Amino acid sequence: MGILEKIAEIEREIARTQKNKATEYHLGLLKAKLAKYRSQLLEPSKKGEKGEGFDVLKSGDARVALIGFPSVGKSTMLSTLTKTESEAANYEFTTLTCIPGVIEYQGANIQLLDLPGIIEGAAQGKGRGRQVIAVARTADLVLMMLDATKPNVHRELLERELESVGIRLNKRKPNIYFKQKKGGGLSFNSTCALTRCSEKMVQMILHSFKIFNAEVLFREDCTEDEFIDVVTANRVYLPCLYVYNKIDQISIEEVDRLAKQPHSIVVSCNMKLNLDYMLEALWEALQLIRVYTKKPGAPPDFDDGLILRKGVSVEHVCHAIHRTLAAQFKYALVWGTSTKYSPQRVGIAHVMADEDVIQVVKK
Repeated sequence: MGILEKIAEIEREIARTQKNKATEYHLGLLKAKLAKYRSQLLEPSKKGEKGEGFDVLKSGDARVALIGFPSVGKSTMLSTLTKTESEAANYEFTTLTCIPGVIEYQGANIQLLDLPGIIEGAAQGKGRGRQVIAVARTADLVLMMLDATKPNVHRELLERELESVGIRLNKRKPNIYFKQKKGGGLSFNSTCALTRCSEKMVQMILHSFKIFNAEVLFREDCTEDEFIDVVTANRVYLPCLYVYNKIDQISIEEVDRLAKQPHSIVVSCNMKLNLDYMLEALWEALQLIRVYTKKPGAPPDFDDGLILRKGVSVEHVCHAIHRTLAAQFKYALVWGTSTKYSPQRVGIAHVMADEDVIQVVKK
């Protein structure tokens, strides 16, 4: 019995088991087994067969993966936003490999990957699905392209496919401390009341993973699924924007309804509607900021800013300019919204904000 059959068997068992107090431990065990088999599926096979290269070298300040069913307008989107031409046609599977493009926006280079369409069962390897999803795991953000003229079932299917390979969309990492030990049994603690998971459940899940000595601390009320995510430790938590394309073919009420859903954007690639707002939302979701540098006695260099992530300190800025600068750092002068007055003299731990100007003084 192969891994795929085992996974299908467990999924059938979960589907036909009623959810109640008596069966919760049985279901927890099944879920743990399912997670174990799925992570085995994700591991590359031992035979190093050489296939056609699919992954693209990471470049630019951030990486965005375009994911969606075949023929929803991913290639049109890539051709519209970037200088790269991706073949677009009215039939499914026009794109067969990963095509990279670069969006130039507010001085940042954002790499956009046009991936082949995903079909149902992609997580099991149908239609190059495994390679597509492996590339998506390396991205900083997922742009999920959906067809506004089709029912919303597509969104749920895609979410399920990504969920089954360990990609969690728009979710935080569960606040659970977990550490395997050499001996001493299981030490279990929680800093809040647990209503969705118990110590017995945690013990059974760990036993199914053949872990008998560990330290577990729940800092929030999590479910058994979230605990399994922490134990397997191969989950990726990515922000996701749902982009509904082809809005020129539906009613304005339907557009309004789609636009009001969380993390959703409505666009039309053919008529170039709302693409500027989509880029703004992309910038916000990637949490990028621009920091400009200034030499003493000269105006700031607004043409060539440093693109960094939200929450970076002066130390990160120093590393971005030159790797030896942080060691010779004395103090910095900062102009902008992160300071109380401009210019403010700050230390190496000061947190920068968007469009700040910095002048570094060396020892």
